[in-house]
Amino acid sequence: MSRIGIAISGGPNPAEIVDLVVLAESLGYESAWVAEGHGGDQFAILAACAVRTSRIKLGTAISSVYVRTAPTIAMAASSVADLSGGRFILGLGSSHKAQVGPEHGVVYTKPLTRTRETVAIVRDLIRTGRVQFNGETIKIENFDLWYKPRHPDMPVYLSAVFEKGIALTGEVGDGIILTRSTLKTAGQVRAIMDAAARKAGRDPAKLEVTSLLPTCVADTHDAAIEALRPGIAFYCGFFPRYNRMMAEHGFPTEAAAIAEAWARGDRGAAERAVSAAMIEATSIAGTPVECRARVEEYRQSGMDVPILSPFARGPDAKARFEAAIRACAPRG
Repeated sequence: MSRIGIAISGGPNPAEIVDLVVLAESLGYESAWVAEGHGGDQFAILAACAVRTSRIKLGTAISSVYVRTAPTIAMAASSVADLSGGRFILGLGSSHKAQVGPEHGVVYTKPLTRTRETVAIVRDLIRTGRVQFNGETIKIENFDLWYKPRHPDMPVYLSAVFEKGIALTGEVGDGIILTRSTLKTAGQVRAIMDAAARKAGRDPAKLEVTSLLPTCVADTHDAAIEALRPGIAFYCGFFPRYNRMMAEHGFPTEAAAIAEAWARGDRGAAERAVSAAMIEATSIAGTPVECRARVEEYRQSGMDVPILSPFARGPDAKARFEAAIRACAPRG
């Protein structure tokens, strides 16, 4: 069966997310990933998913290394791994300076170092039950678990966009979580990640390449493009990292126009600056037939697990997620 995942970020409420993950499992999806941001506590939601499912892998995409302490991440991850019988994947990332400071009141500094240190602490704590750490961004005198984790070899995937983060994944991660990828991305990322893995004495063949892919299934191609335009405008306007990524994907004119419009508070102009070509290059959009074909193109490009990431807000969010899940369900 073709490998495919579903990611859920906001829109549906926590109970609806659990229902959607149950549906995805029944249709043969390999994995379900829950973001956090402003959409509810991801570990609580995944714990509920764990007790309602039996086969589908469950992951965070992603959990920020800033807004929880490393021991708290370890305990939350170990809990979901335990409840799911070892089906949990911990997706970690640095999130964004634009969010971490203004929204959480946490100082954002040395994101790659913070990520590396968090991975080390989480792994050590889950495997040995105790950790002491004296790093650049994290210092822990002593922390011990009062129970023995039953799944000490939990996979850890890292989110990355640019070369240094991709290389870090090859050095310490078990897989990478990309976002808004083109058909060229997987091959480019694999080369960087594999080189870093070999340099660290690790087997590149064991590393997985996944990507969150904005998804909209509609009656027509044009309707799907229009539905995805606000999400692209937000990500490219609010997050400098994604703006730069879109420029490097080959859309510097659109990226600059979106950033300028967003900076002056004109969201309408930012959305109008998003070209159809920009969406088509980095998303899964169209009729069910078109979307299934696009998923296969990503798979053929070298992506181990394409992850559908529908963009839906409002009272019909659950229905729109469900439509995408059903339309792109894997076939044996």
